[in-house]
Amino acid sequence: MQALRYYLAYKLSYREIEEIFAERNIHFDHSTLNRWVIKYAPQLEVIFRMKKLRVSGAWRMDETYIKIKGRWVYYYRAVDKYGAIIDFYLSETRDEPVAW
Repeated sequence: MQALRYYLAYKLSYREIEEIFAERNIHFDHSTLNRWVIKYAPQLEVIFRMKKLRVSGAWRMDETYIKIKGRWVYYYRAVDKYGAIIDFYLSETRDEPVAW
C-alpha cells in the first residue's frame, strides 16, 4: 500500500518506486505495482470520496493582487458560503477564465 500511495501522491514512475523499495530491501517488479494500481486505486477513490467533506453548492471567486517573495502575482481563490477556501490559483498575468 505504501508503494501505491507513492505512485498516487507523487509524480514517480513505477520503476522509480521499484528502486526506492529495492533500497529498503523490498523487492517487487514494476509491472506488479501497475497491477496494484489498476486493482486498488478505484477502491481507494471510493473510500476517499466518502470521507471527503462536502463543499457548499454556493461559492464565489475572489481575486486580488499580492506580493510573494518580492514579485506581484494575481491570487484567485474559490470560497464557499461559509468562508472556507475550496481552491486557489496563482498567476503572474491576469487570467480570470483559467482560474474558473
